Amino acid sequence: MTSIPSSLFKAYDIRGQIHLLTPDFAYWVGRACGAVAREQGIVKIALGFDGRLSSPALAIALAKGLLEAGITVLDLGMSCTPLLYYAARHQAAGSGIMITGSHNPPDYNGIKIMLAGVTIAGDALQALRQRMIAQQLPFQNGGSIQMLDVVADYVAALEQQLPLAKPLKIVIDCGNGSPGALAPTLYRQLSCEVIELYCEVDGRFPNHHPDPQVAENLRELQATVLAEHADVGLAFDGDGDRLGVVTRTGKIIPGDQLLMLFATAELAKQAGHVLFDIKSSRAVAQWVSQLGGSSEAIPTGHSYMKRRLRETGAVVAGELSGHFAFAAWQVDDALYAGAKLLQQIAAGVDLDAELARFPISVSSPELQVPLTGSGHALVDEIRQRAIFPSANQVLCIDGLRIEYTDGFGLIRASNTTPVLTLRIEADNMHALQRIRQELANAIAPLPFPEIEE
Repeated sequence: MTSIPSSLFKAYDIRGQIHLLTPDFAYWVGRACGAVAREQGIVKIALGFDGRLSSPALAIALAKGLLEAGITVLDLGMSCTPLLYYAARHQAAGSGIMITGSHNPPDYNGIKIMLAGVTIAGDALQALRQRMIAQQLPFQNGGSIQMLDVVADYVAALEQQLPLAKPLKIVIDCGNGSPGALAPTLYRQLSCEVIELYCEVDGRFPNHHPDPQVAENLRELQATVLAEHADVGLAFDGDGDRLGVVTRTGKIIPGDQLLMLFATAELAKQAGHVLFDIKSSRAVAQWVSQLGGSSEAIPTGHSYMKRRLRETGAVVAGELSGHFAFAAWQVDDALYAGAKLLQQIAAGVDLDAELARFPISVSSPELQVPLTGSGHALVDEIRQRAIFPSANQVLCIDGLRIEYTDGFGLIRASNTTPVLTLRIEADNMHALQRIRQELANAIAPLPFPEIEE
C-alpha cells in the first residue's frame, strides 16, 4: 500500500503537492470513502474533477477505489465544484467527491468529500486516514460507473430561482479554471451580455492564477469592465466555489463587504441570522445589527460555514476569501452567489453607492508569513506567551483574534498552506500602526509584512 502522509489531511479537505497526492493515494481514498459510505447505506457517489493536468488520473484512480468498495460512481468528468455539489444533491442523496486544487499552485491538487450532505472534515477526515492505515477497506460487489451530465438541469435551476429584472452587461474572468466551461453559458441564459476573460480551461493557468482574493489577479478584469462600460465584473477561483467582484467603476469589493451586500438583500426579505468568518471586518456585525438581524463569527473554512448554516438556519454565510452560502442553496457556489449579486444590480442597486453606506475603517489585506513548521503549534505558543497591551480581549475561535476598542488584529494558521495569516483593521491609520506593532511583537522573530498605506 502507498504511504498515507498526514500532511495531506487538512482541516476540511485533502490537499497537497502531487508528488504526495498521487493516483495510487487517490485509489486508497476511494476505497476508504466507499467503505464509509457503504456503512452509512450510501450506494451512489457523484465524482467530478477540475481542469488541472493531474486531475484526470486522480479521478480515474479514485473511481476505481469506489468501484471496488461497491459504489455506483456518477461520473461528471471535468466539472466545477458547484456542478458537483448540484449533482450530489439531486442525483446521489448528497454524496459527492471533487478532485480539485482550488486556488493552490498548479503542482497541488486536492479531494473534497461530502457524504449524505455532510462535508467530511476535521476528525472525520482523520478517521478516514486511520481507516486507510488499518486497511479497513472491504471489497464489495455491485460497483459501476454511470456518466452523468447535469449542466442543463443546473442552469435551468438557477434560471428559475434567480431571474434578472433586466439584462446586464458583465465581464467574467475564470482564470482558465474549470468554471470557464460553465459560467459563460449560465450567465447568457440569465439574459446577460457576457464578455469572457480566460474561460478556456487550462490547468497550466497561463494568464494569471485563479485566485480572486489577490488583487493583482483582477487587474485585467478591472480594466475590461471600465473599457467595456460593463455593469459588473465577476471572477472565480480554480473550481468555482469562491467569488471576486469588481464594480462598474473598477473597485474591487472585499469578501466581507460582499457579504454585507448579500445580507442587505436577504434581511430586506426577512429577519435572520448572518455568519461571518473570523477574518472578516467588525463592520459586518455592525451592519447586520443596523438592519435588524443577528450575526456571529465562525472559524474560517467552507465545511464549518456550511455546517453552522444548517445548525442556525442563517439566511447567508460568508468568508473574507469569497466563499458564500445561502439558506436556499446551502453550499458555497460562487456561480450562484454571482447570480444573486446580478439580481441586485438588475433591480437597480448601485454597488458603489451601497459600499459608500458601510461603516468606514482602514485595514490591511490578508497578509501571509511563510512557515517551515506547524502553524497551529506556533499560534498556540503565541497564545500562551504573547501580551497585547492595549487589547480588550483575545478570541480563540480560530487562531487569535485580538479585539481592541478601535480595531482588531488576527493571527491564525492557514489550514491549506504552510503560512501564518495576519490581518488588521482599525478606525484610523494611527490605530492600525499601533495594532500592527503589537502583532509584530507577538510573532517575533518572524518578520511582519509591510502594509501599504
